[in-house]
Amino acid sequence: MIKPYLYIQKTKEKGRGVFTKEPIPAGTQIEVSPVLVLSNSDTQIVDKTKLHNYIFLWGARETRSCIALGFCSIYNHAYEPNCEYEMDFEAETMAIKTRRDIKKGEELSINYNGEIEDKSPVWFDVKRK
Repeated sequence: MIKPYLYIQKTKEKGRGVFTKEPIPAGTQIEVSPVLVLSNSDTQIVDKTKLHNYIFLWGARETRSCIALGFCSIYNHAYEPNCEYEMDFEAETMAIKTRRDIKKGEELSINYNGEIEDKSPVWFDVKRK
């Protein structure tokens, strides 16, 4: 399930991103997408490819990874994200929910570190506001 008002658009600095055609209230689940779970050995292979930028660590011990089949892998990173994601290891899905009210036309973002407050460096340069 991906809300019909979401769309993908190129950005000036970050490549593609996910945006909204409508305002979205805080706490709205905007996406639930299936994932393809990769083994540890497959993760090591994918880490050497361009797909590295689109996978998420997976499992309680984060020994595997996954590729999300919806828009999940297109949301851009922010240290102050307006959305958060939740993984359901049993159902093999990822869900995206808004953290605050979102304006029409606004880009949606998540923290790639997995935890909202985690300001640890990621594997690319991030422009901070």
